[in-house]
Amino acid sequence: MTFKRQGDDDVEQELRSHIQHRADDLERSGLPRAEAERRARIEFGGHGRFKEECREALRGNFLETCFQDLRFSLRVLRKSPAFAIVAVITLAVAITANAVVFGILNALILHPRNAPRAESLYGIERASDKFAPESYLDYLDLRDRNRSFEGLAAYALMPAGLDSGKDSSGVWGFLVSGNYFDALGVKPYLGRFFHGSDEHGPNSAPYMVLPYAYWHSHFQDDRGVVGRVVRLNKQPFTVLGVAPPDFQGTLLFMSPAFFVPVVNKAQLDGDEVLNDRGNPYLLMVLGHLKPGVTQAQAISDLNSIGGYLGKTYPADHANLTFMLTRPGLAGDLLGGPVRGFVSALLLLAGLILLAACANLGSLFAARATDRSREVALRLALGSSRNRILRGLFTEALVVSMAGGAVGLVASVALLRGLSVWQPMPTIPLQIPVNPDATVYAVALVLALVSGILFAVVPLRQVLRTDPYEIVKSGSRTTRGRRIGMRDVLLVVQITICAVLVTSSLVAVRGLARSMRSNFGFEPKNALLVNTVLTMAGYSGDGVPAMQHRMIDALQAIPGVQSAGLTSWPPLRGGWVQSHVFADKTTDLRPTNRAAEAFVYNISPGYFHAAGTSLLAGRAFTWHDDKNSPRVAIVNPQFARLTLGPATNPVGRYFKMPDGTRVQVVGIAEQGKYLTLAEDPQPAMFLPALQMPSPVTNLVVRSDRDQQQLAADIRRTLHGLDEGMPLDIQTWTMDVALFAPRIATMSLGVLGLLGAMLSITGIFGMAAYSVSRRLKELGIRIALGAQRGELLQAALGRAFQLLAFGSVAGLALGILASRILAAIVYQATPRDPLVLAGVVVAMALLGLLATWIPAQRALSADPLSLLREE
Repeated sequence: MTFKRQGDDDVEQELRSHIQHRADDLERSGLPRAEAERRARIEFGGHGRFKEECREALRGNFLETCFQDLRFSLRVLRKSPAFAIVAVITLAVAITANAVVFGILNALILHPRNAPRAESLYGIERASDKFAPESYLDYLDLRDRNRSFEGLAAYALMPAGLDSGKDSSGVWGFLVSGNYFDALGVKPYLGRFFHGSDEHGPNSAPYMVLPYAYWHSHFQDDRGVVGRVVRLNKQPFTVLGVAPPDFQGTLLFMSPAFFVPVVNKAQLDGDEVLNDRGNPYLLMVLGHLKPGVTQAQAISDLNSIGGYLGKTYPADHANLTFMLTRPGLAGDLLGGPVRGFVSALLLLAGLILLAACANLGSLFAARATDRSREVALRLALGSSRNRILRGLFTEALVVSMAGGAVGLVASVALLRGLSVWQPMPTIPLQIPVNPDATVYAVALVLALVSGILFAVVPLRQVLRTDPYEIVKSGSRTTRGRRIGMRDVLLVVQITICAVLVTSSLVAVRGLARSMRSNFGFEPKNALLVNTVLTMAGYSGDGVPAMQHRMIDALQAIPGVQSAGLTSWPPLRGGWVQSHVFADKTTDLRPTNRAAEAFVYNISPGYFHAAGTSLLAGRAFTWHDDKNSPRVAIVNPQFARLTLGPATNPVGRYFKMPDGTRVQVVGIAEQGKYLTLAEDPQPAMFLPALQMPSPVTNLVVRSDRDQQQLAADIRRTLHGLDEGMPLDIQTWTMDVALFAPRIATMSLGVLGLLGAMLSITGIFGMAAYSVSRRLKELGIRIALGAQRGELLQAALGRAFQLLAFGSVAGLALGILASRILAAIVYQATPRDPLVLAGVVVAMALLGLLATWIPAQRALSADPLSLLREE
């Protein structure tokens, strides 16, 4: 610092000596000393400018000028708190939206596989039937016959009752192949994993591995858990180890409670389906490609195995081809929609950031116009344009860093909130989007780039400033009404806002209609009681016998109108489908199927309990058991596809994949089964006694208070079996409405952000227009102009851009809403209320954004403006 002060003193002395030498010359020419010094200083010019130029030549003032610019920018922003707050919030909102969407994209799409060497990890799906499950026997053939993968592992989800010795609860976990952890390359955190060598046939590996999160929350980090025997569906399993903290299985949305070998499935639920190639269990297959093997080579290898399976087992396979997917999102079943939705959100968020930069550019341009006299005086006094521009860029970077910091804090809080959010309490869904260093880096880059972008907008304005003209005229020059880049960006931003407002209103209206639609059942006044009887130790003939007792006990509860059983309630996320064939079909290969229908195993009384109408025929009775002929109740779409155009399908037959003939005894009303937006789907209802399943979903209809009724149900069923795990809840459609609600919420939030940015954008445009033409407005007021004429002159341009952008956005929103209809049931843009709502919303945005500039224009004082001249 001493060296710096010495340099400044030397420069000051050198400049003074030049002035004194010139003053001496002038004094010798006859001028008085005082006049000679004054004339010398005038001839010499800006003293401060020469000092800066000398210091720049000596390379000694870079850091000092940076600190000066920073202090000056903070001082200027502190004098304009409204501008600073609006600018920071505007940028923070845009950066928050982009950081959150990027965090989701980073977690779910860019890095969705929490396993070693994730770049070589691929899932295997059937090309002709995406997400079709593989049977265990087919998996073994794929594992042993392929030459492209280091090892193929298989996994499937399973609900179970887990008794750790302290408490018993219903949980979800993974049934996995013995080589699951070895094939993925995952190492244990504690203890050891089971391996393929531990399997020696059915029910030969009663071992369990705990995920780290479940071990931490339910076993309190007890290292003594290794070697302990716990009960899964009342069957003993030995805990071998704990998985590492960063591994939660191979489905991103699921947080499992256990990993057990799939060969022990029969021990858990009594189902011998693993030995049935034609009745595939829901196994997903994945593995690491060998080094040097391309995806095309691997697909060709798998297709050759598919050809072998088709020739060897023609009844179960036909034209079997495969494709590779990235695991983590259950292949294309979830991966495609998630990728499309998140990519669309990222595009909208990027456009919102661009709109925010355009808004701030307009605000900075208006601010530069208001400070044009200050800039002109600084130029006239000798300041360089580079120094002024550097100050403006510093001011923009201060705003961008403040906005980035606020946006980063908000985005981190939102992402962490999403990571612990449980949208469906009965299913351990998770959204693993915890922010990492990549998200922080993206937020920083967005802040820096944004600051540069909106600082560039007034750049040309400063470079073309003529200080002498401004100082002489005392006013700002007025340009013509040509369309500039800010106008284009503002129209684009208003268009985006109108698209988002239109789409969000369409989604909200569609969601509201969905809640009042006919689903083929009536969820109101109905409770769902879920259990899996294998968790309580029931198997074989004990399952239907216990289900019959449960239904009789529920019907005896006072106030219960009816009770029935179904394998899966419609629109609750679970489903089973089966090929069905026309009665005359003899070749029962899948390609000859008449339809692929949803299958529901139901008890007598289910239709009454569910509120489903029977259009023709009869309902099931308790006499429709294993000893009676096979019967079914079908919906109209099933009858149309399978039974042909007969006027009365009741009494006709169709065939199941095993060749069994089934007689149709009734027609149930058409319903919704998997999603609200689905086209009419075929469905068949089979007697629970003919197709028993331990998965038990009881529907109880009553007008009683549901909390009191739930307590009576729990007490009654535990009176039958105290150890039976029960989940009782109202019949909601959380699963079916999950995607529509997420889409509606996301569009609503982005619409709100777009509206906020539209307000600041229109405000910036209007404020800039008023600032540029304030003297003209004062003269108009002095000449007696009316208020309407003043507003037209000051704000007409802003309203024209608002109207044009709103019309364009409404048209694009109507087109985009057609795509939205695939997610949100009954979403239609041809709704007068939606159209009116968009018009009113955009008009209110325009009025709100132009209120302050309009007040400034109307309150212009012509005397004060003229005195400034």
